[in-house]
Amino acid sequence: MPLNETISNYIETYIGASAGTYGSTIIAAAAIMFSAFIFAHIIDFLFEKIFKRLTKKTKFEFDDLIIAALKRPIFLTVIFIGFYTAIEILYNTGLNTINNIIFSVILVIWILATVKVTKIIFTHIIPKLTAKTDTEMDDEMIPLVKTMSTIIIYFIGFMFLLKGVWGVDITPLIASAGILGFAVAFAAQDAISHIFGGISIYLDKPFKKGDRIEIAKGELGIVREVGLRSTKIRDFYNNTIIIPNSQIANSKIVNYTSPATKMMVKITIGVAYGSDVAKVKRVLMSIAKSIDEVIDKPAPGIRFDNHGESSLDFAMIMWVKDPADKFTVIDKVNTAIEKEFRKNKIDIPFPTRTIIQQK
Repeated sequence: MPLNETISNYIETYIGASAGTYGSTIIAAAAIMFSAFIFAHIIDFLFEKIFKRLTKKTKFEFDDLIIAALKRPIFLTVIFIGFYTAIEILYNTGLNTINNIIFSVILVIWILATVKVTKIIFTHIIPKLTAKTDTEMDDEMIPLVKTMSTIIIYFIGFMFLLKGVWGVDITPLIASAGILGFAVAFAAQDAISHIFGGISIYLDKPFKKGDRIEIAKGELGIVREVGLRSTKIRDFYNNTIIIPNSQIANSKIVNYTSPATKMMVKITIGVAYGSDVAKVKRVLMSIAKSIDEVIDKPAPGIRFDNHGESSLDFAMIMWVKDPADKFTVIDKVNTAIEKEFRKNKIDIPFPTRTIIQQK
């Protein structure tokens, strides 16, 4: 049963009987309209003199805007309900077309009011919450979610208007909307996959802005921006790499910054066979401790790793506080190795190969 018929039956049962008992229906209808007018102005007075004063005492702006957005719809709703009730009393069974129009106007008023309140929330409340996060993706999602929310409100309101007020069968419309949505989703499946990848990154938070990460396909750099469709990282050559979020969501990610910012640097160096192992370790340790960017805890270590084909292989294990110092440390260590090995007469062998030719 449509909404207006339900209310009409209530009015006919209670208010209509009272009007027939106590006198002219015209006087009753006029009394209803007058009462609605007075009640609407009382509500308007409460909003103006009480609610507005209360919201002005708060430090927030959005409550003032919400009160302002609801004041007029409530005022008009009371007036239209009074008008509707008066028509029901005058014509007993009412005028269906006029009643439907009245309820349609009331519904439209509240659809617009809901959209306005939604915009206030997305403009004055949610941005303050997203500003506290480390990612910019939620900031990018605000316009999209705001638009989707507005569309959903209009759609639900329109469906309720057709079904609840006018009694129209909306099943074919819903089916058509479903087919249209499927067609749009199929046409934009790549874009949608990127967006869902972005949402996955936002929920899982495998990294944040400023983290140094490496993607499975080899992209390595500092996260500059996490967007809704893509993530931007800056590599060591100061290039910006833009990676679709769907690719990141399906890849293995190495985060060198989380949970701690310090990073291990390993350098392998080979010396000639016959070299004094203890001396080599002592020189390499001295080099590691002389580098400013190398931290004391964990302490650097020198390891004799392997007997290579043409060299004794040593590994220098060092830690840096900031991953950005990795390549600086590698440069300084290699430069110092070249200098100190020459000074201490430690040879770095060249790979050699002997070819025997038989005649």
